[in-house]
Amino acid sequence: MPRLPFLQPSLTPLCLSLLLAACGGGGGDSGNAAVSQGTASAAPAPVVESGAPLATGNTATDGFNRANFRRQQLGLSVLNRNALIDSAAQGHSDYQKRNDVITHEQSPTAAGFTGATLKDRLAAAGYALVAPYAYGEVISASGDTSGANAAEDLITAIYHRFVIFEPRFLEAGAGAATAASGYTYFTLNLASTRGLGSGLGQGNFVHYPLAGQQNVLTNFFSDYETPDPVGDRNEVGYPVSIHADITSTVTVQSFSISPRGGAPLPVKVLSHATDANTVQSVAAIVPLGPLAPKTAYDVQFTGTVDGIAATRAWSFSTR
Repeated sequence: MPRLPFLQPSLTPLCLSLLLAACGGGGGDSGNAAVSQGTASAAPAPVVESGAPLATGNTATDGFNRANFRRQQLGLSVLNRNALIDSAAQGHSDYQKRNDVITHEQSPTAAGFTGATLKDRLAAAGYALVAPYAYGEVISASGDTSGANAAEDLITAIYHRFVIFEPRFLEAGAGAATAASGYTYFTLNLASTRGLGSGLGQGNFVHYPLAGQQNVLTNFFSDYETPDPVGDRNEVGYPVSIHADITSTVTVQSFSISPRGGAPLPVKVLSHATDANTVQSVAAIVPLGPLAPKTAYDVQFTGTVDGIAATRAWSFSTR
């Protein structure tokens, strides 16, 4: 069956606890959470990349490894796989399988209940959150059992990407389970406790796609994130993003993407100043139409990170 990913992330940073909390589709925790639930048409076959982790055939492991591979490419901390977080993630994937539903919240009366919220599930698995801490969860449900594809789907969806590429996470766990319906529920939980990773440091940031990256996807189906990052259309271009530490503040003065030798494309800017679902430590642009295939694109960003002037120019090319 074609790959039809349903995707869910959330971001709800709090001042000292540094919470990246879960929020269920159609409801959830309070706060400025970004919740995504959707489907997209079948993706093209993945491109083999130098240094990419080899597939093991285990969806959870392959998804974890692919997310870590992308973080490592960005120069972010490599996430240590934690067995307790694995337990929480696997329990939640099993819950979704048994009830054939994608959600961040569990009902105590439903089969396979392990905890109402992600925080509850981490505690039930024995993972103690001691301030300062951070945690987050992203989920996909797909007819494709490839963990690498699940991770790439989550990274393509911009609100999910914000969670996966949070620089100050230190460890993570993953789980996957396939329901009779054919959907494989992949859950990735990320966390830090009793202190955060050093991250990038004040005034520093990374971007995605990477400088010189090749074979970048040309499109993204915006309607399949909720809230929809580009509310007036569905098929848009591949998002381009800036990521600083969760404790940082990013402001955008200008942010553009242009085909090599061409004029800047019309884009939707996602920043804390322009989008209620974007937290202060990140920013992104989403081209309002698909990118052209086999084309070099030039990106320019000017703004501030923690009040420090920040400029970056780089290029990537599409498949």
